[in-house]
Amino acid sequence: MSNSRGKIIVVGAGIAGLSTAWALTRRGYTVEVFEQGPIPNPRASSYDEHRITRHAYGTLEGYAYLMPRAFRLYEQLFQDIGARHFSPGSVFYFLRNDVDWYEPVSRSLTALGKGYRDIPLAEVPDRFPMIETRSLARCVETDEGGMLFPIRILTDLTVWLGNQGVTFHADARVSEVDPEAGTLVANGETHRADRIVIAAGAWVNKLTPEVAGAVVPSRQAVMYLSPPAEYVEAWKVAPVLIDLGTESGTYTLPPRMGTRLKVGDHVFTRSGDADGDRIATDADVARLNKAARLAYRDFERYQVLERKICFYTVTRDASEEFQVKPWGAKTWVVSACSGHGFKLGPLIGDGVAAAIAGEMSDEDAVRLTAGRMGLEEARALG
Repeated sequence: MSNSRGKIIVVGAGIAGLSTAWALTRRGYTVEVFEQGPIPNPRASSYDEHRITRHAYGTLEGYAYLMPRAFRLYEQLFQDIGARHFSPGSVFYFLRNDVDWYEPVSRSLTALGKGYRDIPLAEVPDRFPMIETRSLARCVETDEGGMLFPIRILTDLTVWLGNQGVTFHADARVSEVDPEAGTLVANGETHRADRIVIAAGAWVNKLTPEVAGAVVPSRQAVMYLSPPAEYVEAWKVAPVLIDLGTESGTYTLPPRMGTRLKVGDHVFTRSGDADGDRIATDADVARLNKAARLAYRDFERYQVLERKICFYTVTRDASEEFQVKPWGAKTWVVSACSGHGFKLGPLIGDGVAAAIAGEMSDEDAVRLTAGRMGLEEARALG
């Protein structure tokens, strides 16, 4: 591009990397994307049938305040790619223990003007016949959430970026990054740029020591299921369901728009190697099976269609703050922690691009992506 503002290399073609490439391209930068596998990469944690998006964030109130902007940026992205890969709807929470969730959610949703309400427990069996009501203490419905469809988003975003002149390097494994010189080595060849953004997901610690003290890879199990016949109709119209309990914590996405019923585990393993396989073993799904049996009636009668492993980076201190920061003179490191990365992908990418473009200070970009901004600061971003 003759009118380019400079050349940026992005390492990683998951939602964080592609969103950053999108935000940089919109600002007039020449962008190259390096990915160790195909683009999109089926091994990437971003590559999934559907993911939850919502405004309720529990004790992570700073991220709740960012969600209106995250939704708006997704709408901009959808407009660019020409498809709205989003199914809006309510998100229901089933509380079974004294978990620290309701008070901060009530406070943040009230401040945001987002609707929520208690559902009488007596209504649960009729509305959700698949729910196990024993030990159920509270049911809360929150508005303006829903499901994103990652495979479709990543595919269409890749096409759009290519059409805008982005250069892709598929099957290009990066082995070395010099954060001061702005160079990297991929497949034995050196490449140079004005800036480098490392958005390598669970592989981040293999490329930089910058966040190694803060994050660790986490091997996480999910299962795709076919429900018993008597629950099929209920699942067809079900919203996103999240079970919150010390033993029963799960998140569940219903089958929608060609996807399968999916249930996942809230508890982070903080173990495993991102270079490992993506096939879940009996040991991987042991806790998930136990938790799902506490959340859903007759769970032993659900047919397992696939057991899958994905890898996240999660914080060692359980804070779940995203680790996004400059490294050296010419590099940014992006580590979106704890599985929240997809719903916030465009927001994180836009924040990093804004810092590179000089629209936001590095310090503010770090605070933004870590969810440390208050409501008024978040609103001021537009």
